[in-house]
Amino acid sequence: MHDVIIIGGGHNGLTCAAYLAEAGLKVLVLERRDVVGGAAVTEEFHPGFRNSVASYTVSLLNPKVIADLDLHRHGLRVVERKVSNFLPLNDESYFMSAPGITQAEVAKFSNRDASQLAEYERRLEVVADVVRALLLEQPPNLVDHGFVRGIEEAMRAAALGGRLNKLDITGKRDLLDLFTKSAGEWLDQWFESAPIKALFGFDSIVGNFASPYTPGSAYVLLHHVFGEVNGKKGLWGHAIGGMGAITQAMAACCRERGVEIRTGVAVKELLLAPFTPGVTEPSAEGVVTADGETLRAKAVISNLNPKLLYQRIVPPDALPADFRERITRYKVGSGTFRMNVALNELPRFTCKPEPGDHLTAGIIIAPSMQYMERAYDDARAFGWSREPIVEMLIPSTLDDALAPAGKHVASLFCQHVQPELSGGRSWDDHREEVADLMIATVDKYAPGFKASVIARQIMSPLDLERTFGLVAGDIMHGALSLDQLFSARPVLGHGDYRAPIKGLYMCGSGTHPGGGVTGAPGHNAAQVVKRDFRTGALR
Repeated sequence: MHDVIIIGGGHNGLTCAAYLAEAGLKVLVLERRDVVGGAAVTEEFHPGFRNSVASYTVSLLNPKVIADLDLHRHGLRVVERKVSNFLPLNDESYFMSAPGITQAEVAKFSNRDASQLAEYERRLEVVADVVRALLLEQPPNLVDHGFVRGIEEAMRAAALGGRLNKLDITGKRDLLDLFTKSAGEWLDQWFESAPIKALFGFDSIVGNFASPYTPGSAYVLLHHVFGEVNGKKGLWGHAIGGMGAITQAMAACCRERGVEIRTGVAVKELLLAPFTPGVTEPSAEGVVTADGETLRAKAVISNLNPKLLYQRIVPPDALPADFRERITRYKVGSGTFRMNVALNELPRFTCKPEPGDHLTAGIIIAPSMQYMERAYDDARAFGWSREPIVEMLIPSTLDDALAPAGKHVASLFCQHVQPELSGGRSWDDHREEVADLMIATVDKYAPGFKASVIARQIMSPLDLERTFGLVAGDIMHGALSLDQLFSARPVLGHGDYRAPIKGLYMCGSGTHPGGGVTGAPGHNAAQVVKRDFRTGALR
């Protein structure tokens, strides 16, 4: 018998397992696919061409997780992009961002915006630093489980209040704005030129099926500036070997610490001790696999999307009615259409035709926030935007082992598409059509791109759900809206990584602090589980 069974071998499940094993617990990780890593995996999608299949770039991976799991010793190496972002605007002009050049690039379009940039970045970083400090903490949890727990949570809330109170009045106002306003409203009050607003506004719709003018999208912008690469805040980079290098390093750490990892094992049902609904409380005793095997443990931790866990794995009569209803309303669907392409040659953009460092950047095809808003409106009405948003990365410019000599691989992260097509349509019938559109969108800015495509791997929202368990293709495991953040993620009253079933916990991106390859939910859940073992809540 194991102390802990973890359902799902994605990066948060592996992170959680490593911390628990370090504490001396006997841990078993069960992964449905034949490879660990969840959505952070590298696979060969065409002979000789390898790429990150779903998640595709590095910044949010928490430095403490990297250090505690000794990921660099286990093979992880992350390199910085030579240019942060490149936005082709039309046939003649472009906008680039990178340390040391962004202000001059902004000045091409607005001297006023260039003069505003440093203060904007300073004020954003003040708020980001405060929220960044909360990433590895258990949120205060609203409880109705007695005096001791109530005092504990009150103290947690008081500590949070003390930290936020260190902000001056300007910082507090900015914090309120960034949690409640739209990214468009926030950026319009700072800048006048479209390119700089497009650069920052793009972060607000990454993994967010919304317009940059949707209230709450400013927080999504903030969520994407928490990261760092090699100690440098705000940068994005590439893991040598692709995103799978992160999870393979995590798996190596787990095995070194004694974690048992089993792949090709799908969990069908949570195993519960006998209970009477409404009379006695349920408690987890293990899991039943799809093959009918019963595996017992003192605690079960889920790395799954909350809807997947509570609607398909947990018996419905084990959940309180209100909780079950809230999970039904839990918002998922990030509007993401993901592709990998094998290329015969590097693309040549009309506005900057010669290959250079700009091809190591995040290449964003979305020249204005109005373009992004139209893309969202079009997707809602039609099923997908006919002028979509595409971010392209060409990781083989930084990692030549991903493709044969002289060839390249590119990641296409595409927004906006309906997570579930309206009108009874299926993504199986439209995936190729939309893939053609995404490639044609890049070709419009880089003529010849379409002709250079040797092969492509397509991940519609339905494919993302089938392959990785990303319900409705949601790369964040749930919308990052105010009602699904911090203490309310996934449901108010269960923001402490504990499910409403004794012995069942959550460690995935559907818990605080949310989506992205961070390792933070796994880290935080492990601290809660360790504490419950230590205090005797689990024996």
